[in-house]
Amino acid sequence: MKRRTFLKQTAALAASSVAAPFILPGGRLFARTGSRRVGHVVFCLFAGGIRNIEAIQQAEGNLMPASFEGTSSAMPGLDPIPASPWFQKLAKEGTLFPELRYREGPTGHFNGHTVAVTGRYTDTGLNLRQNPQFPTVFEYYLKHNSPAQTAKNAWWVSNSLGPYPALNYSQDPGYGAKYGANHIAPTVLLNPSLYPAISNPKQFQFHEEERLNHVRNFLDQSFGKQAVNQGFGISNTDSETKLIQDFIQSLMEKGNSGAYNNPLGVSGIHANNDIYTMLFAEEIIREFKPELLTVNMTDVDICHQNFTEYCNNLRKADYAVAHLWHTIQNTPGMADDTLLVIVPEHGRNKEPNTVQDIYGRFALDHTGDATSREIFAMILGPSGLVKKNQVVGTPSNPKGESIDIVPTIAYALGFDVDIPNGRLPGRVLMEAFE
Repeated sequence: MKRRTFLKQTAALAASSVAAPFILPGGRLFARTGSRRVGHVVFCLFAGGIRNIEAIQQAEGNLMPASFEGTSSAMPGLDPIPASPWFQKLAKEGTLFPELRYREGPTGHFNGHTVAVTGRYTDTGLNLRQNPQFPTVFEYYLKHNSPAQTAKNAWWVSNSLGPYPALNYSQDPGYGAKYGANHIAPTVLLNPSLYPAISNPKQFQFHEEERLNHVRNFLDQSFGKQAVNQGFGISNTDSETKLIQDFIQSLMEKGNSGAYNNPLGVSGIHANNDIYTMLFAEEIIREFKPELLTVNMTDVDICHQNFTEYCNNLRKADYAVAHLWHTIQNTPGMADDTLLVIVPEHGRNKEPNTVQDIYGRFALDHTGDATSREIFAMILGPSGLVKKNQVVGTPSNPKGESIDIVPTIAYALGFDVDIPNGRLPGRVLMEAFE
Protein backbone atom coordinates (compact mmCIF):
# COMPACT_ATOMS: atom_id res chain seq x y z
CA MET A 1 0.00 0.00 0.00
CA LYS A 2 1.42 3.39 -0.96
CA ARG A 3 1.64 6.15 1.61
CA ARG A 4 -0.77 8.53 -0.17
CA THR A 5 -3.28 5.78 -0.79
CA PHE A 6 -3.12 4.84 2.89
CA LEU A 7 -3.64 8.43 3.98
CA LYS A 8 -6.64 8.90 1.72
CA GLN A 9 -8.25 5.60 2.68
CA THR A 10 -7.68 6.15 6.40
CA ALA A 11 -9.04 9.69 6.30
CA ALA A 12 -12.04 8.60 4.24
CA LEU A 13 -12.84 5.78 6.67
CA ALA A 14 -12.54 8.11 9.66
CA ALA A 15 -14.66 10.84 8.10
CA SER A 16 -17.37 8.56 6.78
CA SER A 17 -18.04 7.05 10.18
CA VAL A 18 -17.15 9.77 12.68
CA ALA A 19 -19.73 9.77 15.45
CA ALA A 20 -22.03 12.63 14.57
CA PRO A 21 -25.75 13.28 14.41
CA PHE A 22 -28.04 13.34 11.42
CA ILE A 23 -29.38 16.78 10.57
CA LEU A 24 -33.12 16.28 10.54
CA PRO A 25 -35.03 17.87 7.62
CA GLY A 26 -37.54 19.38 9.96
CA GLY A 27 -34.84 21.19 11.90
CA ARG A 28 -35.52 22.09 15.48
CA LEU A 29 -38.08 20.11 17.48
CA PHE A 30 -38.84 22.78 20.07
CA ALA A 31 -39.50 26.50 19.87
CA ARG A 32 -36.62 28.43 21.28
CA THR A 33 -37.39 30.44 24.39
CA GLY A 34 -33.90 31.09 25.76
CA SER A 35 -31.24 33.57 24.69
CA ARG A 36 -27.63 32.89 23.83
CA ARG A 37 -25.04 34.65 25.97
CA VAL A 38 -21.96 33.53 24.04
CA GLY A 39 -21.32 31.96 20.66
CA HIS A 40 -18.97 29.15 21.72
CA VAL A 41 -18.17 27.01 24.75
CA VAL A 42 -14.97 25.00 25.23
CA PHE A 43 -15.18 22.59 28.16
CA CYS A 44 -11.78 21.38 29.36
CA LEU A 45 -11.80 18.41 31.71
CA PHE A 46 -8.58 18.87 33.66
CA ALA A 47 -8.90 15.17 34.27
CA GLY A 48 -6.96 12.24 35.68
CA GLY A 49 -7.57 13.07 39.34
CA ILE A 50 -6.11 16.30 40.76
CA ARG A 51 -5.89 17.19 44.44
CA ASN A 52 -6.64 20.74 45.47
CA ILE A 53 -3.65 20.31 47.81
CA GLU A 54 -1.26 20.42 44.84
CA ALA A 55 -3.39 22.70 42.65
CA ILE A 56 -5.18 25.49 44.50
CA GLN A 57 -3.36 25.12 47.82
CA GLN A 58 0.13 24.89 46.22
CA ALA A 59 1.59 22.56 48.84
CA GLU A 60 4.47 21.72 46.47
CA GLY A 61 4.83 25.29 45.23
CA ASN A 62 2.82 26.66 42.32
CA LEU A 63 2.48 23.79 39.85
CA MET A 64 -0.01 25.79 37.77
CA PRO A 65 1.87 29.05 37.11
CA ALA A 66 -0.15 29.80 33.96
CA SER A 67 -3.36 29.82 35.99
CA PHE A 68 -2.53 31.13 39.45
CA GLU A 69 -0.34 33.58 41.30
CA GLY A 70 2.43 32.14 43.46
CA THR A 71 6.05 31.12 43.29
CA SER A 72 6.57 28.36 40.74
CA SER A 73 7.45 24.98 42.18
CA ALA A 74 11.15 24.18 42.36
CA MET A 75 10.75 20.50 43.24
CA PRO A 76 13.31 18.24 41.54
CA GLY A 77 12.21 16.10 38.61
CA LEU A 78 10.12 18.65 36.70
CA ASP A 79 10.64 19.03 32.95
CA PRO A 80 11.22 22.48 31.45
CA ILE A 81 8.17 23.94 29.74
CA PRO A 82 7.71 27.32 28.01
CA ALA A 83 6.32 30.32 29.78
CA SER A 84 2.57 30.83 29.46
CA PRO A 85 1.66 32.27 26.04
CA TRP A 86 -1.07 34.36 27.67
CA PHE A 87 -0.17 37.74 29.10
CA GLN A 88 -1.78 37.22 32.53
CA LYS A 89 -2.87 34.45 34.88
CA LEU A 90 -5.89 32.56 33.60
CA ALA A 91 -7.71 33.04 36.92
CA LYS A 92 -7.78 36.77 36.20
CA GLU A 93 -9.71 36.11 32.97
CA GLY A 94 -12.80 34.99 34.83
CA THR A 95 -14.16 33.46 38.03
CA LEU A 96 -12.34 30.85 40.10
CA PHE A 97 -14.32 28.36 42.19
CA PRO A 98 -11.52 26.93 44.38
CA GLU A 99 -13.82 24.59 46.30
CA LEU A 100 -16.29 22.74 44.09
CA ARG A 101 -17.43 19.32 45.23
CA TYR A 102 -17.90 15.94 43.57
CA ARG A 103 -20.49 15.01 46.16
CA GLU A 104 -21.82 11.58 45.24
CA GLY A 105 -20.88 8.28 43.68
CA PRO A 106 -17.57 6.47 43.04
CA THR A 107 -14.53 8.64 42.36
CA GLY A 108 -13.50 6.68 39.28
CA HIS A 109 -12.40 8.28 36.04
CA PHE A 110 -15.25 7.06 33.86
CA ASN A 111 -17.76 7.88 36.61
CA GLY A 112 -16.23 11.34 36.99
CA HIS A 113 -16.27 12.01 33.27
CA THR A 114 -19.84 10.77 33.01
CA VAL A 115 -20.97 13.10 35.80
CA ALA A 116 -19.17 16.01 34.15
CA VAL A 117 -20.76 15.57 30.71
CA THR A 118 -24.26 14.47 31.81
CA GLY A 119 -24.79 16.68 34.86
CA ARG A 120 -26.02 13.64 36.81
CA TYR A 121 -24.29 11.74 39.62
CA THR A 122 -23.82 8.00 39.30
CA ASP A 123 -24.30 5.89 42.43
CA THR A 124 -22.60 2.74 41.17
CA GLY A 125 -19.62 1.73 39.09
CA LEU A 126 -20.38 2.03 35.39
CA ASN A 127 -20.05 -0.49 32.59
CA LEU A 128 -17.13 0.87 30.58
CA ARG A 129 -18.55 -0.61 27.39
CA GLN A 130 -21.92 1.14 27.63
CA ASN A 131 -23.06 4.63 26.82
CA PRO A 132 -24.33 6.58 29.85
CA GLN A 133 -27.91 6.33 31.04
CA PHE A 134 -28.58 10.07 30.91
CA PRO A 135 -28.12 12.48 27.96
CA THR A 136 -24.78 14.20 27.51
CA VAL A 137 -24.20 17.90 27.02
CA PHE A 138 -23.70 17.19 23.29
CA GLU A 139 -27.18 15.68 23.02
CA TYR A 140 -28.80 18.56 24.88
CA TYR A 141 -27.00 21.03 22.63
CA LEU A 142 -27.79 19.31 19.31
CA LYS A 143 -31.44 18.66 20.19
CA HIS A 144 -32.38 21.91 21.89
CA ASN A 145 -30.10 24.56 20.40
CA SER A 146 -31.61 27.05 17.95
CA PRO A 147 -31.01 27.58 15.15
CA ALA A 148 -30.18 23.91 14.55
CA GLN A 149 -26.46 23.44 13.99
CA THR A 150 -24.52 21.08 11.77
CA ALA A 151 -22.66 18.06 13.13
CA LYS A 152 -19.23 19.64 12.83
CA ASN A 153 -20.20 22.16 15.51
CA ALA A 154 -19.97 19.59 18.35
CA TRP A 155 -16.70 17.77 19.12
CA TRP A 156 -15.46 15.43 21.86
CA VAL A 157 -11.66 15.13 21.94
CA SER A 158 -10.25 12.60 24.41
CA ASN A 159 -6.68 11.95 25.50
CA SER A 160 -7.12 8.21 25.04
CA LEU A 161 -9.60 5.76 23.59
CA GLY A 162 -10.70 3.20 26.21
CA PRO A 163 -14.30 3.84 27.31
CA TYR A 164 -14.37 7.53 26.39
CA PRO A 165 -16.02 7.28 22.94
CA ALA A 166 -19.14 6.10 24.79
CA LEU A 167 -19.57 9.59 26.23
CA ASN A 168 -20.57 11.22 22.96
CA TYR A 169 -24.17 10.05 23.35
CA SER A 170 -26.42 8.21 25.83
CA GLN A 171 -28.87 5.31 25.95
CA ASP A 172 -31.74 7.72 26.58
CA PRO A 173 -34.50 6.95 24.01
CA GLY A 174 -35.38 10.63 23.69
CA TYR A 175 -31.85 11.59 22.69
CA GLY A 176 -29.22 9.02 21.68
CA ALA A 177 -26.87 8.60 18.72
CA LYS A 178 -28.55 11.01 16.33
CA TYR A 179 -27.58 13.81 18.73
CA GLY A 180 -24.03 12.58 19.37
CA ALA A 181 -20.81 14.55 18.90
CA ASN A 182 -17.86 13.95 16.63
CA HIS A 183 -15.33 12.02 18.72
CA ILE A 184 -11.60 11.64 18.15
CA ALA A 185 -8.64 10.43 20.23
CA PRO A 186 -5.70 12.07 18.46
CA THR A 187 -2.96 10.31 20.39
CA VAL A 188 -4.28 7.03 19.00
CA LEU A 189 -5.07 8.07 15.44
CA LEU A 190 -2.16 10.48 15.08
CA ASN A 191 0.44 8.58 17.10
CA PRO A 192 3.91 9.91 16.18
CA SER A 193 5.25 6.35 16.17
CA LEU A 194 3.14 5.73 13.07
CA TYR A 195 4.72 8.46 10.97
CA PRO A 196 7.87 6.60 9.84
CA ALA A 197 5.75 3.78 8.42
CA ILE A 198 3.21 6.12 6.85
CA SER A 199 5.92 8.19 5.17
CA ASN A 200 7.67 5.20 3.62
CA PRO A 201 6.88 5.27 -0.14
CA LYS A 202 7.56 1.55 -0.69
CA GLN A 203 5.21 -1.33 -0.02
CA PHE A 204 4.58 -1.90 3.69
CA GLN A 205 6.52 -4.80 5.19
CA PHE A 206 5.25 -7.35 7.70
CA HIS A 207 6.77 -5.50 10.65
CA GLU A 208 4.81 -2.39 9.63
CA GLU A 209 1.45 -4.13 9.56
CA GLU A 210 1.09 -3.90 13.34
CA ARG A 211 1.24 -0.12 13.14
CA LEU A 212 -1.35 0.00 10.39
CA ASN A 213 -3.61 -2.37 12.30
CA HIS A 214 -3.26 -0.02 15.27
CA VAL A 215 -4.87 2.74 13.19
CA ARG A 216 -7.48 0.38 11.74
CA ASN A 217 -8.46 -0.95 15.16
CA PHE A 218 -8.79 2.57 16.50
CA LEU A 219 -11.13 3.53 13.71
CA ASP A 220 -13.16 0.36 14.22
CA GLN A 221 -13.50 0.97 17.95
CA SER A 222 -14.13 4.68 17.81
CA PHE A 223 -16.27 5.03 14.70
CA GLY A 224 -17.69 1.59 14.03
CA LYS A 225 -20.49 1.68 16.60
CA GLN A 226 -24.08 1.43 15.48
CA ALA A 227 -26.87 3.36 17.11
CA VAL A 228 -28.59 1.10 19.64
CA ASN A 229 -32.22 0.30 18.79
CA GLN A 230 -32.49 3.23 16.39
CA GLY A 231 -32.17 1.48 13.06
CA PHE A 232 -29.33 3.51 11.64
CA GLY A 233 -25.64 4.06 11.96
CA ILE A 234 -23.88 7.28 12.84
CA SER A 235 -22.77 9.47 9.96
CA ASN A 236 -22.01 12.99 8.84
CA THR A 237 -23.67 14.65 5.89
CA ASP A 238 -21.84 14.29 2.58
CA SER A 239 -20.42 17.79 2.69
CA GLU A 240 -19.25 17.38 6.29
CA THR A 241 -17.70 14.02 5.44
CA LYS A 242 -15.55 15.69 2.79
CA LEU A 243 -14.53 18.49 5.17
CA ILE A 244 -13.54 16.06 7.92
CA GLN A 245 -11.79 13.74 5.46
CA ASP A 246 -9.63 16.59 4.19
CA PHE A 247 -9.02 17.76 7.74
CA ILE A 248 -7.80 14.37 9.00
CA GLN A 249 -5.64 13.84 5.93
CA SER A 250 -4.08 17.25 6.46
CA LEU A 251 -3.30 16.43 10.09
CA MET A 252 -1.64 13.15 9.15
CA GLU A 253 0.43 14.83 6.46
CA LYS A 254 1.51 17.52 8.92
CA GLY A 255 2.58 14.81 11.33
CA ASN A 256 4.52 13.05 8.60
CA SER A 257 6.31 16.28 7.67
CA GLY A 258 7.52 16.84 11.24
CA ALA A 259 5.13 19.70 11.98
CA TYR A 260 4.25 18.13 15.33
CA ASN A 261 7.79 17.43 16.53
CA ASN A 262 7.49 20.26 19.06
CA PRO A 263 3.77 20.48 19.78
CA LEU A 264 2.53 23.76 21.27
CA GLY A 265 6.17 24.85 21.51
CA VAL A 266 7.03 22.04 23.95
CA SER A 267 10.15 20.04 23.13
CA GLY A 268 9.16 16.71 21.63
CA ILE A 269 11.01 14.77 24.33
CA HIS A 270 8.92 16.54 27.00
CA ALA A 271 5.55 16.53 25.21
CA ASN A 272 3.05 14.11 26.73
CA ASN A 273 -0.32 12.89 25.45
CA ASP A 274 -2.11 15.88 26.98
CA ILE A 275 0.01 18.25 24.90
CA TYR A 276 -0.78 16.35 21.69
CA THR A 277 -4.47 16.16 22.60
CA MET A 278 -4.66 19.90 23.12
CA LEU A 279 -2.81 20.50 19.85
CA PHE A 280 -5.55 18.58 18.03
CA ALA A 281 -8.29 20.48 19.88
CA GLU A 282 -6.72 23.72 18.72
CA GLU A 283 -6.64 22.44 15.14
CA ILE A 284 -10.40 21.80 15.39
CA ILE A 285 -10.93 25.31 16.74
CA ARG A 286 -9.05 26.91 13.87
CA GLU A 287 -10.70 24.75 11.22
CA PHE A 288 -14.32 24.44 12.38
CA LYS A 289 -14.84 27.09 15.10
CA PRO A 290 -17.18 24.69 16.94
CA GLU A 291 -19.94 25.99 19.16
CA LEU A 292 -19.33 23.18 21.66
CA LEU A 293 -15.99 21.43 22.13
CA THR A 294 -15.07 19.21 25.08
CA VAL A 295 -11.50 18.02 25.60
CA ASN A 296 -9.95 16.01 28.42
CA MET A 297 -6.41 15.60 29.72
CA THR A 298 -5.65 12.50 31.79
CA ASP A 299 -1.86 12.16 32.07
CA VAL A 300 -1.86 13.16 35.75
CA ASP A 301 -3.38 9.73 36.38
CA ILE A 302 0.19 8.46 36.67
CA CYS A 303 -0.12 9.59 40.28
CA HIS A 304 -1.09 6.03 41.23
CA GLN A 305 2.57 5.07 40.69
CA ASN A 306 4.64 8.27 40.46
CA PHE A 307 3.89 11.41 42.44
CA THR A 308 6.69 13.45 40.87
CA GLU A 309 5.48 12.68 37.35
CA TYR A 310 1.95 13.59 38.44
CA CYS A 311 3.23 17.04 39.42
CA ASN A 312 5.17 17.22 36.17
CA ASN A 313 2.08 16.47 34.12
CA LEU A 314 -0.02 18.89 36.16
CA ARG A 315 2.32 21.69 35.03
CA LYS A 316 2.03 20.56 31.41
CA ALA A 317 -1.76 20.45 31.59
CA ASP A 318 -1.74 23.97 33.03
CA TYR A 319 0.45 25.17 30.15
CA ALA A 320 -1.76 23.38 27.60
CA VAL A 321 -4.88 25.15 28.87
CA ALA A 322 -3.15 28.54 28.69
CA HIS A 323 -2.12 27.73 25.12
CA LEU A 324 -5.73 26.76 24.37
CA TRP A 325 -7.00 30.10 25.70
CA HIS A 326 -4.36 31.94 23.66
CA THR A 327 -5.49 30.12 20.52
CA ILE A 328 -9.16 30.85 21.22
CA GLN A 329 -8.43 34.55 21.62
CA ASN A 330 -6.40 34.60 18.39
CA THR A 331 -9.00 32.79 16.28
CA PRO A 332 -11.41 35.11 14.44
CA GLY A 333 -14.97 34.10 15.16
CA MET A 334 -14.10 32.73 18.60
CA ALA A 335 -12.11 35.57 20.13
CA ASP A 336 -14.15 37.47 22.73
CA ASP A 337 -17.09 35.15 22.05
CA THR A 338 -16.05 31.96 23.87
CA LEU A 339 -16.65 30.63 27.36
CA LEU A 340 -13.85 28.35 28.60
CA VAL A 341 -14.81 26.04 31.48
CA ILE A 342 -11.97 24.21 33.27
CA VAL A 343 -12.63 21.55 35.92
CA PRO A 344 -11.14 18.22 37.12
CA GLU A 345 -13.44 15.21 37.15
CA HIS A 346 -12.50 14.41 40.80
CA GLY A 347 -9.65 14.77 43.29
CA ARG A 348 -7.31 12.31 45.04
CA ASN A 349 -6.99 10.83 48.50
CA LYS A 350 -5.50 12.75 51.38
CA GLU A 351 -3.37 9.79 52.47
CA PRO A 352 -0.84 8.22 50.07
CA ASN A 353 -0.52 4.61 49.05
CA THR A 354 2.70 2.62 49.55
CA VAL A 355 4.35 3.27 46.15
CA GLN A 356 7.41 5.55 46.17
CA ASP A 357 9.01 7.24 43.17
CA ILE A 358 12.76 7.77 42.74
CA TYR A 359 12.57 10.96 44.80
CA GLY A 360 10.97 9.16 47.74
CA ARG A 361 7.56 10.69 47.26
CA PHE A 362 4.53 8.46 47.84
CA ALA A 363 1.83 8.02 45.21
CA LEU A 364 -1.88 8.78 45.58
CA ASP A 365 -5.07 6.93 44.68
CA HIS A 366 -8.69 8.18 44.59
CA THR A 367 -10.92 5.86 46.59
CA GLY A 368 -13.65 8.23 47.72
CA ASP A 369 -12.38 10.02 50.85
CA ALA A 370 -13.33 13.67 51.41
CA THR A 371 -10.20 15.02 49.71
CA SER A 372 -10.91 12.99 46.56
CA ARG A 373 -14.21 14.90 46.30
CA GLU A 374 -12.58 18.34 46.44
CA ILE A 375 -12.15 19.96 43.01
CA PHE A 376 -11.86 23.44 41.54
CA ALA A 377 -13.24 25.20 38.47
CA MET A 378 -12.43 28.25 36.38
CA ILE A 379 -14.92 29.95 34.08
CA LEU A 380 -13.28 32.32 31.63
CA GLY A 381 -15.06 34.48 29.10
CA PRO A 382 -15.72 37.84 27.49
CA SER A 383 -15.91 41.08 29.43
CA GLY A 384 -19.48 42.02 30.13
CA LEU A 385 -20.48 38.37 30.44
CA VAL A 386 -18.04 36.81 32.91
CA LYS A 387 -16.88 38.47 36.11
CA LYS A 388 -13.11 38.90 36.03
CA ASN A 389 -10.55 38.13 38.73
CA GLN A 390 -13.20 36.83 41.12
CA VAL A 391 -12.95 34.01 43.67
CA VAL A 392 -16.14 32.29 44.86
CA GLY A 393 -16.16 29.82 47.75
CA THR A 394 -13.82 28.71 50.53
CA PRO A 395 -12.98 25.34 52.15
CA SER A 396 -15.50 26.05 54.90
CA ASN A 397 -18.09 27.37 52.44
CA PRO A 398 -17.70 25.50 49.12
CA LYS A 399 -19.69 26.77 46.16
CA GLY A 400 -20.78 24.57 43.30
CA GLU A 401 -20.73 20.89 42.33
CA SER A 402 -19.71 18.71 39.41
CA ILE A 403 -23.31 18.51 38.24
CA ASP A 404 -23.47 22.30 37.82
CA ILE A 405 -21.21 22.37 34.74
CA VAL A 406 -23.74 21.11 32.17
CA PRO A 407 -26.48 23.58 33.26
CA THR A 408 -23.90 26.38 33.12
CA ILE A 409 -22.90 25.46 29.56
CA ALA A 410 -26.58 25.24 28.54
CA TYR A 411 -27.18 28.69 30.06
CA ALA A 412 -24.25 30.21 28.19
CA LEU A 413 -25.40 28.81 24.83
CA GLY A 414 -29.03 29.68 25.52
CA PHE A 415 -30.74 26.31 25.34
CA ASP A 416 -31.11 25.79 29.10
CA VAL A 417 -34.79 26.73 29.21
CA ASP A 418 -35.67 24.15 26.54
CA ILE A 419 -34.30 21.18 28.48
CA PRO A 420 -37.29 19.41 30.08
CA ASN A 421 -37.76 19.99 33.79
CA GLY A 422 -36.13 17.43 36.03
CA ARG A 423 -33.43 16.45 33.55
CA LEU A 424 -30.64 18.41 35.24
CA PRO A 425 -30.58 18.52 39.06
CA GLY A 426 -27.64 20.94 39.16
CA ARG A 427 -27.73 24.72 38.94
CA VAL A 428 -26.18 27.41 36.78
CA LEU A 429 -23.06 28.85 38.42
CA MET A 430 -24.53 32.33 38.21
CA GLU A 431 -21.84 33.78 40.47
CA ALA A 432 -19.53 33.76 37.44
CA PHE A 433 -21.75 35.95 35.28
CA GLU A 434 -22.39 39.68 35.20
